[in-house]
Amino acid sequence: MQINTAAMALCIAFAAPVHAQTQFQGQVPRPGQAAPEPGQPREPQHAVLVDRIVAVVGKEVVTQSELAERRDFAERQLRRQGTPLPDRMLLERQILDRLIIDKAQLQLARDSGIRVEELQLDRALERVAENNSMSLAAFRRALEKDGVPYERFREEVRQQIQMQRLREREVDDRIEVSDAEIDQFLAEAKAGGSARSEYNLAHVLVRLPEQASPEQLDAARKKAERARAEALAGTDFAKVAASYSDAPDALQGGAMGWRSENRLPELFANAVKGMKTGEVSGVLRSPGGFHVLKVIERRGSGEEGAPVQQTRARHILIRTSEVVSEADARRRLADLRERIVTGGADFGELARLNSADGSASRGGELGWLLPGDTVPDFERAMDALKVGEISQPVKSPFGWHLIQVEERRAAGVSPERRRMQARQAIKERKSEEAYQDWLRQLRDRTYVELRLEDK
Repeated sequence: MQINTAAMALCIAFAAPVHAQTQFQGQVPRPGQAAPEPGQPREPQHAVLVDRIVAVVGKEVVTQSELAERRDFAERQLRRQGTPLPDRMLLERQILDRLIIDKAQLQLARDSGIRVEELQLDRALERVAENNSMSLAAFRRALEKDGVPYERFREEVRQQIQMQRLREREVDDRIEVSDAEIDQFLAEAKAGGSARSEYNLAHVLVRLPEQASPEQLDAARKKAERARAEALAGTDFAKVAASYSDAPDALQGGAMGWRSENRLPELFANAVKGMKTGEVSGVLRSPGGFHVLKVIERRGSGEEGAPVQQTRARHILIRTSEVVSEADARRRLADLRERIVTGGADFGELARLNSADGSASRGGELGWLLPGDTVPDFERAMDALKVGEISQPVKSPFGWHLIQVEERRAAGVSPERRRMQARQAIKERKSEEAYQDWLRQLRDRTYVELRLEDK
């Protein structure tokens, strides 16, 4: 909820917290009318509800109504996921902490000039709808049926994009990986032999301030120990994460998804090596705080250096814009596909004439692709094709594609490619640790005044 600057400054200026209260407007006698005698009933009074500030974050505030709205939405989300609801007070405190972190990031993003164009936002919303197997109109109706105003959701998506761009600029783009680190990574992978595992993990993070006092350290450790104790006692781990975790994925059950061992932070990789499916780790300490991990599943990812499936493919890309709608792009590609499949037109020639991609001059040729080389939407569609087959129009973040698979092979990865993969794995490992550390520093240097207790 945005509050105009003047009103916000007025609220903050008072030392006493602003409580939710009812202001009563008494009845003023009209001319010639006597005031009611003591004890006589008065005319009905009109109640005006004043929203309450529960936190001040830099130049903005968090109101009770904003917190309640986020809490209600979180509870609906947890119910849909089948996650038992945590204690409401615990959940409310966790959500307030996340609101504070989000507001701190958004203020920095705005101050840094990070903006999201309307067209970019429209495309992001279309991808969200598609990920839910709905048209944008159907997704909008589903949101409003769930009590979520579409414009509010649209603003939330805008803010998520701003925070992602802020993270890329402040954290990801500053991570450096040296040749020595790559050499060490590859040597360790080779020495590890064949058994490299992948883990589907969930976690709880109890964040620490940058210069935590002994009392803060003790309180955070005890909080992590309570979370671990509940998980060991059989409490649904998703409920534990929603109740205790300071991580952004807390309301998703703390789910980290599938990660190969070499893409986990080193602390996590060492902890889960000896763990079985369903096991919960001890309390782990990192510079950013305390962690508790649960192994949801684990699997072998094959031998290091084993051949992998590679696909040689080509495509035609039509980008959408203010003058090329989604329907126009799909229709153009459907026409091109019809010309190729039934009319015998040459795919490469049509790519040169129609594709908006840099590969157009090569007839749409993308060369040999490994898993992960393309965005997930493109890769899923490509992997579903037989050799020689041409896809129906496929949507990706870049636009609409026709894809043709020309050849497949199982082959080893070149040394150059292996070094590139190692660089990416090291960067991912460093990125998550650096991001949590950056969030902690941002939280520490942002002025925050908590008023949740003042009820």
